[in-house]
Amino acid sequence: MTSRKLRVALIGAGYWGPNLARNFKSSADWDLAAICDLDAGRAMNVSEQVGNVPVVTDLDELLAWPDLDAVAIATPARTHHRIALAAMLAGKHVLVEKPLADSREKGEEMVELARQKGLVLMADHTYCYTPAALKIRELIANGALGDILFIDSVRINLGLVQPDVDVFWDLAPHDLSILDFILPAGLQPAHVSAHGADPLGAGRACVGHLNFPLAAGGLAHVHVNWLSPTKIRQMVIGGSRRTLVWDDLNPQQRLSLYDRGVNLQHQSADGANRKAATISYRLGDTWSPALSEHEPLAQMVSEYAASIREDRPSRTDGSAGLRVLSVLEAVSRSLNEDGRTTLVDGAELQLEETA
Repeated sequence: MTSRKLRVALIGAGYWGPNLARNFKSSADWDLAAICDLDAGRAMNVSEQVGNVPVVTDLDELLAWPDLDAVAIATPARTHHRIALAAMLAGKHVLVEKPLADSREKGEEMVELARQKGLVLMADHTYCYTPAALKIRELIANGALGDILFIDSVRINLGLVQPDVDVFWDLAPHDLSILDFILPAGLQPAHVSAHGADPLGAGRACVGHLNFPLAAGGLAHVHVNWLSPTKIRQMVIGGSRRTLVWDDLNPQQRLSLYDRGVNLQHQSADGANRKAATISYRLGDTWSPALSEHEPLAQMVSEYAASIREDRPSRTDGSAGLRVLSVLEAVSRSLNEDGRTTLVDGAELQLEETA
């Protein structure tokens, strides 16, 4: 396996499938063996874009191929669990488009089966493989930002109102997966609170705000919106040493680091007397770190191959997908309870594992 290309089949030729097919086809690690979709015409259209690879409409037939190493699932979220389980039972490694599944319970079953079978289960958290996210992860890890005091993430646009999920399940997985990737301890909030609005009467939240605590008293806020005429993709990460701004729509300067902030120096011995504290403002330089140039999906499919060859979890493995699912389910419960703070399932277990 280490000396040959791995054979992969794409399952799902809809919106995201062509992007995956193109990157598998151009990768030195992969041999794109087939495009599988119930709609033969749609599969054929994707096949023609990548050199006329074989088209299959029967999933069982595809999974019976003995020389197929892996699959990439780009189908609706409600189908991820069924297809992933069938693929792993057939001995195939699995890559799944976000979200990992449509419930935490199903995600847990997928992660457990991958563990039992010794297979790679990977979540396609594409944004985690962008040059910007990789640099942010590095800066946080080496202490360039200091302690994280707050994170404010905005993902808004005039988008398609989805028929089966609300704006949180559609857009927030991007932000949550990024936070899981860049924070040293991953995404581990004990509780969340979420507020949503449906001004269109679509039957699901079209505008949403999510809040949850960070380590050491910090706070994260995620704003998602399908109704904004202006598209914004921005994340502000405030640290005790520096603040970072990621503007994903600014190709000339995606990342900016600000050596500016508030310093609070307590005069009392225990630091409890706020009146005895001295507040000063730090006004330093601003600069933009250099970023490497690569396509995130190309990096992602390369990581998929490396994790299989090296028999290790990928950077965005099934457990990462499960952590995102846990937060999304807590968000849904909070929405149903008018924004009430809601516990995140599995938070205590995650904290114990990292203690």
